[in-house]
Amino acid sequence: MPIVAQLTAANCPDINMLLPLVDAIPPLRGRVGRPPRRPRCVQGDRGYDSTRHRAALVARGIAPVLARRYTPHGSGLGRTRWVVERTLAWLHRYRRLAVRYERLDYVHEAFLTLGCIVICWNHLKAVL
Repeated sequence: MPIVAQLTAANCPDINMLLPLVDAIPPLRGRVGRPPRRPRCVQGDRGYDSTRHRAALVARGIAPVLARRYTPHGSGLGRTRWVVERTLAWLHRYRRLAVRYERLDYVHEAFLTLGCIVICWNHLKAVL
């Protein structure tokens, strides 16, 4: 299920939103006691490989599991990264999210939020 979704311009590199996305993650509830504020690890592909961002994640107490640039494929991230790719594919089922037709960013962000709500609703229906 999508936890955080933020909208950026098409020409904005993904790595610029890594730290704001991590900071936007809400506390995870479910267990008795104080909910953890941060995830234990963050996974990403080669687009997120940066020494500065790795150090910032470690300073936050998060283990970066990021594929290194200029290395052969086979990092092993594909075994668990498919969850992210599957969720993006679920969002792209909705035509308005696959190709941006809206000129106003808040309209597209509203459709992104609705898409995430529908994904969460379908997941909850399947669980209940």
